[in-house]
Amino acid sequence: MDLTLVAFFEQAANFPVLYLILVLVIGVTVVSGATDAPNAISTVVSTRCMSPNAAILLAAVFNFVGLVGMTYVSTAVAKTMFGMVDFSGSTDMALTALCAAMIGAIVWGVFCWTFGIPCSKSHSLIAGITGGAIALNGWAGVVPSEWAKVIYGMVFSLVAGFALGWLFNKLIEFVFRGVNRRVANTGFTIVQDVCAIALSFLHGAQDGQKFMSIAMLGIALSFGNPEPDASGFPLWLMIVCSLAISLGTAVGGKKIIKSVAMDMVTLEKHQGAAANFSTTFTLLVASLTGMPVSTSHCNTSAIMGVGTAKNPRKVDWSLAKNMLMAWVITFPACGVIGFVLARVFMLVF
Repeated sequence: MDLTLVAFFEQAANFPVLYLILVLVIGVTVVSGATDAPNAISTVVSTRCMSPNAAILLAAVFNFVGLVGMTYVSTAVAKTMFGMVDFSGSTDMALTALCAAMIGAIVWGVFCWTFGIPCSKSHSLIAGITGGAIALNGWAGVVPSEWAKVIYGMVFSLVAGFALGWLFNKLIEFVFRGVNRRVANTGFTIVQDVCAIALSFLHGAQDGQKFMSIAMLGIALSFGNPEPDASGFPLWLMIVCSLAISLGTAVGGKKIIKSVAMDMVTLEKHQGAAANFSTTFTLLVASLTGMPVSTSHCNTSAIMGVGTAKNPRKVDWSLAKNMLMAWVITFPACGVIGFVLARVFMLVF
């Protein structure tokens, strides 16, 4: 299967729906850039280690580096995405169902962004394509053994993020208890800047592969192959998806930064470093083991853990509760939207 850009245009001449799939992939990636990518830089901004504009520029650059770099090192996340659903059957029906699933994910993402809720665009996409696969092939469209990695990833990101955030905060306060505050803050500023780079890299690695995998799935389906090769991502697709993430972050990043790291709890510089350590570790483990986790889940859980270690009463638990509800509702909401739209599209088209 030829995956060059020229070959894509040639295949799209036979299956024009591929153009729509690519546009939808770009759309859902832009929404992810606005709702999910800002979590990677939220603490570095809230603790005044970096200005919002500088942080957003940094995120844009290293999302691209992470997407391209990690794809050449490991495609474990993409393999999970390909393996969790089955779109086999009629090529036209499969492509139609895939389009419907992505539209559902975009609608949910825009809704959450409008209200400043850091929803997981990853989970929106996963739920949407799962609903589309069920609409196409019934429950046979879901592969439980691979889909279970989503649940593992969600539990891991919430528990590890919170626990490590609490632990790193306590450890840092113990180790640096005798260090001059001004000197320590200078060091923690540097640490947070480095962590912001690492987190942006890992966000690109995680979410970039998820969104590219949908484009790859669409192309493979047009060739009659429901199981794409996860090791064959073309460079042009990496560039398109990374630019889309960067655009979304630049346009909508500040709203999510405010919700996550400014409204929920006030952090000091060492606490921001603790939260970043936790999120970096959680994302790295998930990326290497193929668990499709959400950057927003990892980072928000870490911030909550740090805030709890500082003083549980200082955490805005009502905001945290609203975020948790959005995460829980994402799966059924996007799954149902994807299922319904897929059914309607398959009947109409």
